[in-house]
Amino acid sequence: MNIQPSPALPPKFSADFPPRSRWSALLAQLPAEQVRTAAAALALEVVDITLPQSGLGLMQLNDTALNDNFYLGEIPIARAHVRVKSTDGQAGEGGAVLLDDRARLARAIAILDAVLAAQLPGWESAATLVEQGMAVHEQLMQARRALLARTHVDFSLLGQEEEGE
Repeated sequence: MNIQPSPALPPKFSADFPPRSRWSALLAQLPAEQVRTAAAALALEVVDITLPQSGLGLMQLNDTALNDNFYLGEIPIARAHVRVKSTDGQAGEGGAVLLDDRARLARAIAILDAVLAAQLPGWESAATLVEQGMAVHEQLMQARRALLARTHVDFSLLGQEEEGE
C-alpha cells in the first residue's frame, strides 16, 4: 500500500478564535475607517456578487397571546457579498450583514471575511482585527455587567417580619 503524504494544511486558528458567524459583528465593533483601510490595503481583485446595499428592515415579532405577527419597528441594515481573488490565483467568498446603515463598511467587512475564511494573503491582519474586535466587545460586556451589578436589587428580605415584633 502506497501512502501519499498529505498536502500542507493551511494554518489553523487558535481554539479560542471565534467562529465565522461572529466575525462580521466583531469587525463592526472597530472604527469603520480602520476596517476600510485594512480591506483596501489587501492586494486583491474584488468582485461584488451583490452590490453593497443599505436600507431599513422591519423587525417582526410574534404576539404570544394571540399568535399574531406585528412589526416592532425599523432597523438599519447594510449587506454585501463579494468574491476575492489574490494575485497567485487563490479565491474566496465573503459576506456581511450589519445592523448599520454603512454599505461601504459592510463591503470592507465582507472582503475581510473572504480573506480570513479562505486564508488568502493578508489573512493574519484580518485575524488581528477580529481579535481586536473581541477585545472591544469584551470591554463593552464588562461595562454592561458593571451597570447591571450596580442596579441589582435583593428582594429576598422583603416580606419577612422583623424578629422583635
